[in-house]
Amino acid sequence: MKKSTTRTAVIVICLIAIMVGYFAYLSGRSRESDTDTQMTAVQDVLNRNMNTDYPPTPKEVVKYYNDILRCLYNEEYSDAEFDELGHRARELYDAELLEQNELGTYMMRLGAEIQEYKNAKRKITGSAVAASTNVDFFTEDGFEFARLQSGYNVIDGGEKKYSITVYLLRKDEQKRWKIYGWTQADNVTVGKEEK
Repeated sequence: MKKSTTRTAVIVICLIAIMVGYFAYLSGRSRESDTDTQMTAVQDVLNRNMNTDYPPTPKEVVKYYNDILRCLYNEEYSDAEFDELGHRARELYDAELLEQNELGTYMMRLGAEIQEYKNAKRKITGSAVAASTNVDFFTEDGFEFARLQSGYNVIDGGEKKYSITVYLLRKDEQKRWKIYGWTQADNVTVGKEEK
């Protein structure tokens, strides 16, 4: 009887060792697959928590807005992600800009603009926001404003183009910088003396 008990104990120990080894193998594989999975640019942009990680400076607001634009105009995404990106862009807008851009109309116009952009085979290849020292801060009508430039490299039908957009931001009641508006740099005459 002792031989059969020993044999049974050895078999049970071997089975337990095999099960523990197999479990360790499976858990190691799932960890490897987790690290192999990388977030897309769209998921990375949407992963930001705007309540706890809102961009702290005008420059950072425009940089994050540029990330959203690159995703909207360059990346592949689902309809749900398009909606999230559109809503995320609107989170950066000043209350007055939101009033002028009703949500439904804004989303329809944005979708049409993106489709036109893609049909024309345009792509944003890079963007650069002016240095923090080049931000023009001023106060008007009791509000704090910031004005800064952002440059965009675009491929348009195989041709490289560069454009500069001037952004105007206003600080809201929560002390967050919000995009008040923007225009092409060609339309702005800042710092020139009137004669």
